Amino acid sequence: MKVLNIVGARPNFMKMAPIIEAMNKYPKQIEHLLVHTGQHYDEKMSKAFFDDLGMPVPDINLEVGSGSHAEQTAKVMIEFEKVCLREKPDLVIVVGDVNSTMACTITAKKLGIKVAHVEAGLRSRDMSMPEEINRLCTDVLCDYLFTTDHFANENLAAEGVPAEKVFFVGNVMIDTLLKHREMAAGLTLSRNLGLVPKEYATLTMHRPGNVDDKVVLTGILEALSEISEEIPIVFPIHPRTKKMAEQFGLGHFFNSGENVKGIWITEPLGYLEFLHLNMYAKMVLTDSGGLQEETTVLGVPCITMRPNTERPITCEVGSNVIVGGNKQKILAQAKQILSGELQQGRVPEKWDGHAAERIVDVLIKEFV
Repeated sequence: MKVLNIVGARPNFMKMAPIIEAMNKYPKQIEHLLVHTGQHYDEKMSKAFFDDLGMPVPDINLEVGSGSHAEQTAKVMIEFEKVCLREKPDLVIVVGDVNSTMACTITAKKLGIKVAHVEAGLRSRDMSMPEEINRLCTDVLCDYLFTTDHFANENLAAEGVPAEKVFFVGNVMIDTLLKHREMAAGLTLSRNLGLVPKEYATLTMHRPGNVDDKVVLTGILEALSEISEEIPIVFPIHPRTKKMAEQFGLGHFFNSGENVKGIWITEPLGYLEFLHLNMYAKMVLTDSGGLQEETTVLGVPCITMRPNTERPITCEVGSNVIVGGNKQKILAQAKQILSGELQQGRVPEKWDGHAAERIVDVLIKEFV
């Protein structure tokens, strides 16, 4: 069985690492190649992820680079078609919801190659999100749909996907987290930064809906600034967010290093470093998808600054609250967490560190 494993952007690495590890247990049955489309490539960050996760260096790098959604998707399709024709795989595995996920799925299917989607069935119902379009297109075409929770199963059933294509396996992101948890816990980063466990918050923010609109970004930063008077907020800032904040004249919200409180800006962090910070945080504020899942398993309250989520399971189990970009809602939720009023959430079914093994078991049965 010959498999092409596709990664395109940083979140894909955390999802693919445990799948590759599980495949390595079957060297006689599975030959696999790692294809990096180069959709999102920052040498420093990518190297940190490969080193942290123990992933092999990609066998093939398409080096498509950035561009508009159409340009990027087209470049991936053109380059990936050449790889498929040369390598003749039995199966292509895509993860997540980036442009590469959809582009490689379409390309493989047009060549008659079977495709498996890991993290299938997630839906935000928000068609202004490019990721939602990628998810919908990918799931319609795939032969194997590996899901993380009951919501995903229900979404696929409602869309008419045959039940025999759907496999509830759990969450590969959590496989990676549980494997590296102890290693991350042993880092000294928080101590080096002068942070006290459970007496700081972490923040990520990069979505266009939050950072490209001056009014929305101002409101969010005002809320965060108020929270940071109570507790320091560590913000590994995304280049896009930094650029927009400077463009809008909002740089004064960030700590200049003159006091302990405030919003602390850092460079983007590696996987283990950021896991370490989140593990010991009092709360996490984010507009990311994956962090909603990670905080659920870490038992750290999460405030999601988006109007919706494709991961409602995190809200169902009580670890995550959706507040949008609304200043008052952000403040109200943060105050609840700071006052200790919130009860601990629980961990969803099959988020146990064995999702990748279940995926490979299914594929071995199907192909070998």
